[in-house]
Amino acid sequence: MQKTKPEGRIEPYQHAAAGWGALKQVAINLVREKVSGGNYKTLLKQNQPDGFDCPGCAWPDREHASTFEFCENGVKAVAAEATSKRVRPGFFAAHTVTELLTQSDYELEQHGRLTDPVFYDSASDKYLPIAWDDAFALIARHLKALPDPNQATFYVSGRTGNEAAFLLQLFVRMYGTNNFPDCSNMCHEPTSRGLPGTVGIGKGTVTLEDFEHADTLLIFGQNPATNHPRMLGELRDCAKRGATIVSINPLRERGLERFTSPSHPMEMLTNSSTDISSMFVQPKLSGDFALIKAVAKRLVERDDAALAAGEASLLDREFIATHTTGYEAFEQDLRAQDWDQLLTESGVPRAQIEALAEVYIRGQKVICTWGMGLTQHKGAVATIQMLSNLMMMRGNIGRLGAGLCPVRGHSNVQGDRTMGIEEKPAKAFLDRMQKVFDFEPPRAHGYDTVESIQAMLDGKVKVFFGMGGNFAMATPDTPLTFDALRACDLTVHVATKLNRSHLVHGKDALILPTLGRTEIDLQQGVPQGVTVEDSMSMVHLSYGMNTPASDNLLSETAITARMAHATLGSGKVDWLAYGSDYASIRDAIEKVFDDFHDFNARVAKPGGFHLKVASREREWRTTSGKAQFLPRAVDTDTPIHRARAKYGERLMTLMTARSHDQYNTTIYGMDDRYRGVFGLRRVVFINKEDLQMLGLRNGQWVDMVSVWDDDVERRADRFLLVEYDIPRGCLGSYFPETNGLIPLHSTADGAGTPTSKSIPVLLQLSDYQSSAE
Repeated sequence: MQKTKPEGRIEPYQHAAAGWGALKQVAINLVREKVSGGNYKTLLKQNQPDGFDCPGCAWPDREHASTFEFCENGVKAVAAEATSKRVRPGFFAAHTVTELLTQSDYELEQHGRLTDPVFYDSASDKYLPIAWDDAFALIARHLKALPDPNQATFYVSGRTGNEAAFLLQLFVRMYGTNNFPDCSNMCHEPTSRGLPGTVGIGKGTVTLEDFEHADTLLIFGQNPATNHPRMLGELRDCAKRGATIVSINPLRERGLERFTSPSHPMEMLTNSSTDISSMFVQPKLSGDFALIKAVAKRLVERDDAALAAGEASLLDREFIATHTTGYEAFEQDLRAQDWDQLLTESGVPRAQIEALAEVYIRGQKVICTWGMGLTQHKGAVATIQMLSNLMMMRGNIGRLGAGLCPVRGHSNVQGDRTMGIEEKPAKAFLDRMQKVFDFEPPRAHGYDTVESIQAMLDGKVKVFFGMGGNFAMATPDTPLTFDALRACDLTVHVATKLNRSHLVHGKDALILPTLGRTEIDLQQGVPQGVTVEDSMSMVHLSYGMNTPASDNLLSETAITARMAHATLGSGKVDWLAYGSDYASIRDAIEKVFDDFHDFNARVAKPGGFHLKVASREREWRTTSGKAQFLPRAVDTDTPIHRARAKYGERLMTLMTARSHDQYNTTIYGMDDRYRGVFGLRRVVFINKEDLQMLGLRNGQWVDMVSVWDDDVERRADRFLLVEYDIPRGCLGSYFPETNGLIPLHSTADGAGTPTSKSIPVLLQLSDYQSSAE
């Protein structure tokens, strides 16, 4: 056994979420990023009407009145952009790509902001400076040389504003393809594909106002303290006025236990906190569908008893009769459902299911929220639809204080999809594009993220363009994704900071540095604002406040405009005019989307405006014209079931998650303090009884090997076992370190989202052990 010094430490965190610990980390990150004092004022303009929307999460803003409209992780995102550290051409002159590949993802990010466009020189294995015009000419040369436009794919990150997203989809469709892999494919795609089948549109039905009136909140598969901390303020207010909050998640996360609000001086001064959740339900991984169906079945049973006793029905039968179809078949399916199967598949005791059902029955105004804990499973679409079924049973959709609330990740992931970043565009949208811009858009569906990777491997895609993000590390089956990118003739990445995707490149490669959301965007001397759409369909206008990190940066919108001009010319569309005046892009957007009428005038008002969500108003854009109950069976023939039949109780199910010092694939630091992990990331959380069953001990190092039908060995080596409150048979670990364990084609049925929360794995004692062993 190899011996070495112990790494990091595991130390239970006893404090509430946020509070002084959050403020301490804010200070640490401002110092670590060497943010100048002059840029501190930026924090006071974050999420303000005369400032900028946070480049982090998509949680909406309330009143734009408080100077504390930011959170710890929002500050980390701002500090990452406002850093004084720079990656200039001299940095690349001093380092080969091969050398940089040996650095960790955290180290790569810590070098600072990119300042100049660079291209890969294979002779020196280095990135060299390139003029912007030459960079666009190189892209145009590759795109024009392709015999089929479908041999190019265009990835979009959720940080991209509406104007750049709209312009990019227009350019790419005029070029001739619908290949639009995006971060929606990686996270909430099951929401976007599941909800249209039940309520007619793939968006949530609530606004922040509904949280003021809700008496019950069911929070599925979320960790707000890390992933969208400003949500905790809403939950605190709900708890203070007596609303019942239930956390439904395999991990009992600290932010849903206790929260100390930095914007409430009395809590800070007294070091007190607010209890958030009054009930915690911990289903096993992939058990949410069975749990939700069990609650629905119990509701039918309780309704039978109420009617038999001469009491009022517990169902909203008026809503069901007036607004829905398919209830009879759904109820019949519930009655036929075996209870033992639901208990086995959910991993939740019947008594707790019945208690959860009682909470739901007592609630008169219920909001269900969910994150990727529901969406990154094979049966995710069915789970979202079953949740819709449950909410429709008591009319909890389309009325004040109640509704469906998917909580998106990145700041404009929902807006990008609204703007047409969609590999399966609707016919009506393409027809409108054709009419407004006088061209025939491609009609065939394009590649999503997983399909794009496979197409690159198969030689069907030769050019990869990435607007933001860290594609190589965000995607599954990491070694295979690396092979895919390296098989390309050209890879292009638009970015603010260096990441691993820039080092896993095609034969030709470009890194194009862009402005951050916090930076002033001047076009022909006029400041430009960009719009974003949050998780609750509010559209805001955002202006940067900081001086750009370099005079040689271009905005994402300008990059798109100049790339389009170089490739297609400006005979039909004046791309450069669009790139110099974002208001003109918004004028074009309102011609394509009726809901964006008077776009520039409406978005200029403080707080912006709310996009109509038909299901919120009980308008059902389904094939039947009504909300639709959809019976769904429990799937007992999944990869996890098959692997467990082969390996027995040794088979574990792994979920990937963020640490608290992380946003998506961006690593801000090496701690995950709410889970008690400090100074390391290669950890795996495991139940105490599973440790005993496997003959392992807390603090040992293990390797993980995923089990899949293709017999390919996928490994993640050297992870520290951490005893944790997690259901039997389940493991938790951080991404991107464990993304290589996810088989490329292990995706959600009907959505294509990688199954990052349900990976069958085996544990093996590692050759590496610390000196404590």
